[in-house]
Amino acid sequence: MTWWQLILLAVVQGVAEFLPISSSGHLVILAHLFPSQEGQQGDLTAFNVILHAGTLGSILVFYRRQIAELLTKDRSLIWLLAIGTVPAVVAGLGIKLLADEVLELPIVAGAMLPITGLMLLWMAGRDGELEYTKLTIKQALIIGAFQAFALLPGISRSGSTIVAGLLVGLKRPAAATFSFLLAIPAITLAAGFELLQLIMNPTPDTHAGMLAAGAAISFGVGLLALWLVVRLLNQGRLHWFAYWCIPFGLVVIAWQVWEWMPSTS
Repeated sequence: MTWWQLILLAVVQGVAEFLPISSSGHLVILAHLFPSQEGQQGDLTAFNVILHAGTLGSILVFYRRQIAELLTKDRSLIWLLAIGTVPAVVAGLGIKLLADEVLELPIVAGAMLPITGLMLLWMAGRDGELEYTKLTIKQALIIGAFQAFALLPGISRSGSTIVAGLLVGLKRPAAATFSFLLAIPAITLAAGFELLQLIMNPTPDTHAGMLAAGAAISFGVGLLALWLVVRLLNQGRLHWFAYWCIPFGLVVIAWQVWEWMPSTS
């Protein structure tokens, strides 16, 4: 992996993990544009672990007060987060076993991005009355189901879970807080799975300096993205990202259809 690829992927991961534009969708599209090289897949696996670690660190720092309360005063919320994580675990295992290759198709990302955009347009002007500490098991499962849907590239995890939070009646700040607290076990499990793959298929040529740089970039960009998404959500402007997701998704679909069309020459 070259330095420009590293920087680009780290910035995309840091930005798109939290802004509602789907990090997985953008990374799938970018990976398709990179030339295939021997050993590159192993580098990407190692790098994905580090990228997830960087974005996880940004959540832990940004929501440190809420996490401290979670571990002291609001311990019952831990069970709700665990319950909300179950749908993604079940769906993730099913996809890995039955249709893992679907997650690597740019056309799937292109088709899903407009759906993310439509969800964002739905949330425009909406607000609820509940705090995230008042969620029921049923409501946590609904939000978890939206998170499971976001396993598809092009479906934003943050966007879909915030939309689900508003759907069940959460206030905007509460919807964002629960969404990103729910991301902690989700990102941890994703990074753990990729780490297991790395252990089973080690890549000794991966440079520690590049991995450290990737983690630092995704951490710093992730902090900025978290601040921005919370600010825009509180201002009722998060749906603005629909105007990126919808046209970009259509462009990706057109590009993939063009690639698949037989040559007329």
